[in-house]
Amino acid sequence: MIRALTSFSTRHAWKVVVLWVIVCGAMTVLGPGLMSRASDAQTGDFLPSTYDSAAALRIAEDDFGQASDTTTVTMLVARTDGAKLADGDRARLADIAGQLGRLRVEVSPSEPLVKDRSQTPHVAVGPGAPDGSFQLVTADLRGGPGDTAVQDVYKKFRDNAEREFGAAGLRTGFTGPIADAVDTDEANKTATMVAGILTFGLIVLLNVLAFRSVLAAIVPLLAVTLVGGAATGAVAGMALLFGIQLDASVPSLISVVLLGIGVDYFLFQMFRFREHLRNHPDQNKRTAAAITAGKVGAAVTCAALTIVAAFATLGIATFGQFRVLGPAIAVSVLVMLAASLTLMPALLAVCGRGLFWPAKAWKKEPAEDGWSGRWATRVAARPARHALGALLLLGLLTAGAVGVRMNYNVGEPRSDTAAARTAAEISSALPAGASDPHTVYVRADGGAALDGRAVDRLASVVGAVPGVGQVGAVSYTPDRGAARFDVFLESPSETQEARDLVSGPLRGALRDAAPPGAEAHVTGTAAIFADVSEAVDHDLKIVFPVAAVLIAVILFLLLRSLLAPLVLMLAVGLGFTATLGAAAFAFQHVAGRPGVAFTLPLVLFLFVVALGTDYNILISDRLREEMAKPVPARVAVREALRHTAPAIATAGLVLAGSFASLAVNPDTAMQEVGFSTGLGIVLSSLVLSLTLVPALAAVLGRGMWWPRRVRTGGGKPDERVYRLPETTSMR
Repeated sequence: MIRALTSFSTRHAWKVVVLWVIVCGAMTVLGPGLMSRASDAQTGDFLPSTYDSAAALRIAEDDFGQASDTTTVTMLVARTDGAKLADGDRARLADIAGQLGRLRVEVSPSEPLVKDRSQTPHVAVGPGAPDGSFQLVTADLRGGPGDTAVQDVYKKFRDNAEREFGAAGLRTGFTGPIADAVDTDEANKTATMVAGILTFGLIVLLNVLAFRSVLAAIVPLLAVTLVGGAATGAVAGMALLFGIQLDASVPSLISVVLLGIGVDYFLFQMFRFREHLRNHPDQNKRTAAAITAGKVGAAVTCAALTIVAAFATLGIATFGQFRVLGPAIAVSVLVMLAASLTLMPALLAVCGRGLFWPAKAWKKEPAEDGWSGRWATRVAARPARHALGALLLLGLLTAGAVGVRMNYNVGEPRSDTAAARTAAEISSALPAGASDPHTVYVRADGGAALDGRAVDRLASVVGAVPGVGQVGAVSYTPDRGAARFDVFLESPSETQEARDLVSGPLRGALRDAAPPGAEAHVTGTAAIFADVSEAVDHDLKIVFPVAAVLIAVILFLLLRSLLAPLVLMLAVGLGFTATLGAAAFAFQHVAGRPGVAFTLPLVLFLFVVALGTDYNILISDRLREEMAKPVPARVAVREALRHTAPAIATAGLVLAGSFASLAVNPDTAMQEVGFSTGLGIVLSSLVLSLTLVPALAAVLGRGMWWPRRVRTGGGKPDERVYRLPETTSMR
């Protein structure tokens, strides 16, 4: 079926290319709007309903009409001359806050189908500094802090507030998740742009060095970028069709994953296409493209399905952020697989030998003294030594994982932004959690009315919990069936101290002092991530083994062997532990962070194991092909490695570079993902696929394919080509 599909694509090359351009162009235009409608959810929305913070959010939504995607802006208001606020100042402040709460903020959608975020914020006056130096005002905005349209609403609201309060002789400062996000994005705008340019430049440069052709460098990049837009639109459309809420980070992850694997798959085909044209100089370009794509298609399909299977296992996770990320990445990879079997062969058929213009050296067989030939000869001549060296390197890196801890200090803002300075000013006079308060929700069972005295006692008990700095006033629903009050922690909400306080003493006080016949729950940053940590710990124990089994099954079906998949799984397993160890050493032991990001182990497992398996599949497929020839096993290993090393090395560096671009992301968790995944891909491609796996294949010989026997063809081999140094014994 794969050969039939690639053959059809090369026979009707121009039609296939035009069809992809039309579809991808339309989806690229509509994709951002669809994605904005499918990614309204925030972290708390992804928790199972059994968790305490999720129960609190349900009361907030059902009884108080607070949308689940509400984000709160905390505004500090003080006199411009530094004097204490007088009664007249507070009166003007309250009046201006009321005006802002009635003013609708209009924003124009920047893309077709983008959700109109124009809204009237809910504005309320909050607590003030004990010394009267400032007063807090809160504004609730509908939408997540990562939504660019909501950020536009915030910017307009901020400008309006600064103007109105400034006219009254008052200054303002803004903090909270969306203020942090906007300030951090603005502070990192240049670095992010430079990183993007460098990433694309790296891909182009590596392809130019590999093929000595500008066209060969640009065509894959343009094709993958085009398909990436279609994949994003397909994921967003799927989410809307099935009523799935995506996380705001999904689009950036899709673009990085597809840029890497798409260029990889194109490179696999281009290297093999160039080799085929070299060996058949008189063959028609469309025939050559069809044969090449047919040969590589099976390996690319299995590689893509490995990634799909690995990410699909996230569908069984309890934490919704993982549960929606898995299918989203899986769908996008399937789109790229479809392009790999249709668009890419069609482009090869259209471009033909012109794809490698103006280079001419590719027409000659690569010299055995080139880097790939020299490396292949070394590995094949001394496989045990190279295997031991690779294992020693991976073992040393794995040692860094000893004592690794998970870090749930999410959303840590930069300390040099306006939002950070405002938060510091607030915490100098009020509890550190005042800029990001937690909220306790109380609801009576069966629709009964709450006992006000019992709720007041509950608030008093909560206020007496060590680590709670202040408790706000209690407010009720009109029928008094539910109540709420804010809790200001003494520790910043994103710290481990805050999470321990909320998950332990605070929730214990709510259980013990809840009014009879009522339930009491707390939500907020620390409460949500305390529950997230529990959900993630549970999911890691399930997803890892299931994904490993699925990958092993796919390798078995591809290689039709028991020993070869075991070798590959052992290799990628060591690659995962080595990468995690290097990340722990860099971020926990050297940088002094509390630990590695809580999502890092799962992300590394999926990306390093699944994507790293791509290269192992490619080298294994070629090893089996070469071992089918009537040559000694080590000679077959040398030939497979000599021809495949340039493709794997180039593809690995391209993929690592695309992930490394995340290292300049303002979010610390994304920085760790970028650095660690980039390193993991380098280890997977250069250490595992180009060293450990071929070295083990040379040691095991054709027994690697046990219990299947690799049949060798007839004919006498070319002694000039199939020759190793005389000091090397043959298997």
